[in-house]
Amino acid sequence: MTPMYTFKWSLLVAVALLLLMPFTMSAQSAAAKSVVYVLPVHRDIGSTSWVHMQRAFKEAEALNAECVILHINTYGGQVVFADSMRTRILNSPIPVHAFIDNNAASAGALISIACKNIYMRPGGNIGAATVVDQSGQQMPDKYQSYMRSTIRATAQAHERDTLIQGHDTTLVWKRDPHIAEAMVDASIAIPNVVDSGKVLTFTALEAIEHGFCEGEANSLSEVIDRLGIVNPDVVTFRPSFFDGLKGLLTSPILQGILILIIIGGLYFELQTPGIGFPLAASVLAAILYFSPLYIDGLAENWEILLFAIGVLLIWVEIFVIPGFGITGVAGIFLVVAGLTLSLINNVKWDFSGVSYNDVLQAFLIVILSVIAAFFGGIWLTRRLITSGPLARMALQTTQDVDAGYIAVDAGLKSLVGQVGVAETVLRPSGKVLIDHEVYDAMSVAEFIDKGASIKVVSVTSGQVVVSVI
Repeated sequence: MTPMYTFKWSLLVAVALLLLMPFTMSAQSAAAKSVVYVLPVHRDIGSTSWVHMQRAFKEAEALNAECVILHINTYGGQVVFADSMRTRILNSPIPVHAFIDNNAASAGALISIACKNIYMRPGGNIGAATVVDQSGQQMPDKYQSYMRSTIRATAQAHERDTLIQGHDTTLVWKRDPHIAEAMVDASIAIPNVVDSGKVLTFTALEAIEHGFCEGEANSLSEVIDRLGIVNPDVVTFRPSFFDGLKGLLTSPILQGILILIIIGGLYFELQTPGIGFPLAASVLAAILYFSPLYIDGLAENWEILLFAIGVLLIWVEIFVIPGFGITGVAGIFLVVAGLTLSLINNVKWDFSGVSYNDVLQAFLIVILSVIAAFFGGIWLTRRLITSGPLARMALQTTQDVDAGYIAVDAGLKSLVGQVGVAETVLRPSGKVLIDHEVYDAMSVAEFIDKGASIKVVSVTSGQVVVSVI
């Protein structure tokens, strides 16, 4: 190959590389693009919010996202799910930041404080984390104490500096735990922050001043710019129909209703012969109760097995063993244990990560639902079947003896007036021989010896009543 020919080929390759360079650089830039995952939190904190967060964090980890941003605008919700969400945030391998787009009240404040950085829209608010009931009334102090501890521990989970001045050591927190507690407890007074008797709520500027906000932002894109992420690929969580269904099925209210149907269905099934609608409703409710818990890893195989064995023991106690004893008690215990343990995030018999509050709440949901199902079943039986709209579908007719209804052979009536002998001693019951047939008999009053002559005076409940001749 001549030098000139070699030169021409080299020139062509160089020109081709120059032409392809923009496309190559663009591809490399796209490949290196950072992913920012956004999870909207725009509803009351509850089971559905917790389901959304679990799936969102899994997707963010699968995408190798640089960070997760919670787009928050909520007035609060249920503490138990807020606690689960803040724990998931604190344990996330991906940094989690919060953009408070107007409100982060109550449970929303707890979730926000768990985030690494907080940005707020001007005019936004954070705080007012006092625990209240459904009517808005403040709960007893034991609930406030738990919330104070939780929000204090959340604030302490962030960095702190240790200042040593002479012999004095001072801890300077990124987020002051004492200020966080003041968002729960109105009795806490902090000079130049909040007076006693008022629950603390910060505006955006006040939150910045006291370390509970890194800065103001008017939009998500502005938050991303403040985080120093250039030209990211923003992925926003999109909930599916099944996420909503799963959140609905794992809500404490519906779980209580499902337990009502499970126990109530079994109760009604035991009141009627054969297999019918009550048992089908009970089985369906059990499937709906255990399925989302099993998928989430809360309900393990052995917990569901405990429930099934408990139902079987109750059935054996009712239909096989007379009376009510250890089998029935064991069955009830296993049913309650299976339903309760399925609501607790334990690993087999390891309950080290389970709080007393979690166990108490799960047990109360189950036991109150069981009691309500039992007494509700009795009430519905009387209202619907005994005298209600379903009364015509049930056999209500009574067959009184006075009206001629008897459960014995009507031929015994023909023995009245006949005579015979006592086959055994009657004290007052025994047997008599009449016309070469032996019958159960009872004397009118007196003691009758074996072999004594007797006369039938009446027939009652399948027995002939006799007297001595």
